[in-house]
Amino acid sequence: MHGKICYIEMPAADVPASAKFYADIFGWKVRRRGDGATAFDDTTGGVSGTWVPPEWQGGSTDMVTYIMVDSITDAERAIAAAGGQVTTPRTPIGSGGGAFAIFTDPAGNRLGLYEEPGRA
Repeated sequence: MHGKICYIEMPAADVPASAKFYADIFGWKVRRRGDGATAFDDTTGGVSGTWVPPEWQGGSTDMVTYIMVDSITDAERAIAAAGGQVTTPRTPIGSGGGAFAIFTDPAGNRLGLYEEPGRA
């Protein structure tokens, strides 16, 4: 497993204001994704993410940090064995675009897993 933090979904009531704040303070590169979402890349290019407007939050206002793994299936087994709970099992992203899953750790923190394309 990689274990590298790779992606963040950050709830934002006002996406343009949030994007400006983080770009101004931390120098994050703000960009428009193909699906129209406002996304960012940190200054190293190592972590990216998106601001999630209320209409896309599905009732959750948690910020979700994604951890890169070689195999979501293996990580899901390890999470369950260690007392965590998978809440959204491995889900493909588009056609050939990798996969994600969501879990909670034993303390109740909500996190995500990301598997790069071609790893499954």
